[in-house]
Amino acid sequence: MLRFMFTACCLLIFLVVPAGAQDWTRFRGPNGAGVSEASTVPTTWTDADFNWRVELKGVGHSAPVIWEDRIFITSADENTALRHVLCLAVSDGRIIWQRDFPSEVHDKHARNSFASSTPAVDENHIYLSWSTPEHYTLLALDHDGQDVWERDLGPFAGQHSSGTSPIVYEDIVILNNEQDGPSFLIAVDAATGSDRWRTPRVANMVSYSTPCVYQGADGKPQLIFNSTAHGITGQDPLTGRTLWEHNCFKLRTCNSPVVFGDVILGSCGSGQGGNYVVGVRPPADGQPAEEVFRLEGKVPYVPTPVTNGELAFLWEDKGVVTCINPAGKVLWRDRVDGNFSGSPIRVGNYLYCLAEDGDCFVLQAGPKFNLVARNPTGEVSRSTPAVAAGILYLRTDTHLISVGGK
Repeated sequence: MLRFMFTACCLLIFLVVPAGAQDWTRFRGPNGAGVSEASTVPTTWTDADFNWRVELKGVGHSAPVIWEDRIFITSADENTALRHVLCLAVSDGRIIWQRDFPSEVHDKHARNSFASSTPAVDENHIYLSWSTPEHYTLLALDHDGQDVWERDLGPFAGQHSSGTSPIVYEDIVILNNEQDGPSFLIAVDAATGSDRWRTPRVANMVSYSTPCVYQGADGKPQLIFNSTAHGITGQDPLTGRTLWEHNCFKLRTCNSPVVFGDVILGSCGSGQGGNYVVGVRPPADGQPAEEVFRLEGKVPYVPTPVTNGELAFLWEDKGVVTCINPAGKVLWRDRVDGNFSGSPIRVGNYLYCLAEDGDCFVLQAGPKFNLVARNPTGEVSRSTPAVAAGILYLRTDTHLISVGGK
């Protein structure tokens, strides 16, 4: 019965995602879950197994997004902050078009880049965001790289610069603008860029989290945000109205919320420690939100968790991986060798995560720890893998790799 309930919840989540099953349309794919059921992605490979490996101009930590036969990705020149938006062919990695956007060098974290925000894509447009201290920009291009609209959301104040990613919900584009200055959540019309709604947030408390969608007990979808200032919140996606708020974080939020059955996983932390993960059950039947569990210690600060519906896998920044059940009980905890700024994804029964040294670790997504493979790419990476049409895409600082799908 428990297995059926979790499977049903997962199916409901995917039903609210407008992307096709073969596409990877946002950070960590459909609903930000980081999940693909592809059966054509290998667990081990060498360079000889690559479909292709393409050099990208500049450096970037953003992940690729895929719509049908096209890949969209960003990078930037570390010396000038010139941003590049590239469109590549799925078949051979050739660059179909490239757009360049002048910017300015500004302070950022050593593990950040000028191209860390992952685009979002739908059947008509790609949506991008980036910042300087003077301007936080949200813009849309069509699939041929032509301008559609551009919004200046005002200054962006952040000690480590920006990094959150836009998402598409129905016909609106949603962006988290929680920063070390005036802050708000915003939704704009996907066709025109005009405001649909704007929800104020507490100022001066930056968050780097990208939202997901949760199917409420009343059958209505909610936008879920992790927030340094507000904890975990549910917003009406059509109005931005705050439906509920569970203020559970004392430190910075970097990773993104994940739906795990009937709870939301979120975490906070710092580079100096103090990290903890919470599982929060959204309110139902007039009851307040409930914190089901809290795990402290060797848990993620930056990487976002991933689940298989019955188990959740927490991939910590320094390589400690923890498997928990829906009650938050630790089933296993073990270490892999590496530091991690990207997030894991699950492909079928396996977890894939890129270490900062470029090695892609593959673990069994099960109730016992099993390190299946360690596949080197030979270059630094702080990005998250993507999967579309049975092909795995690995982004290093300056290359994009395609493997599998045959």
